[in-house]
Amino acid sequence: MIPLQFITAFLMVFMGIYAFLYKRNLIKLILALNLIDAGIHLLLISLGYRLENGIPPTAPIYTGYETLKGTPMVGPIPQALVLTSIVIGVCVLSLAMALTINAYRHYGTLDVNKLRRLRG
Repeated sequence: MIPLQFITAFLMVFMGIYAFLYKRNLIKLILALNLIDAGIHLLLISLGYRLENGIPPTAPIYTGYETLKGTPMVGPIPQALVLTSIVIGVCVLSLAMALTINAYRHYGTLDVNKLRRLRG
């Protein structure tokens, strides 16, 4: 049986891809990219969380680790990758929104088809 977080992650990615392919507003395209990004983050975090022998894992904090020997731990590498990806995603989102605001100020529209026709 597939866990619920994997289904949710794939649904988020597919909804983002659908919105990215069929929406023409720049803000909706940026939100679609953000939805894809959030789905990938959920997938990576879900891959790091694994049950072993029905025991839920604990966080990889080394204080008091001697008392937790034999218990599974959450993978720290997916957490570090997702944290880095969140920072990069926020930077890309802010840059895309700044470019969208400048495009709206300059051309007066956010429709991708109209902006494409304005190329010289």
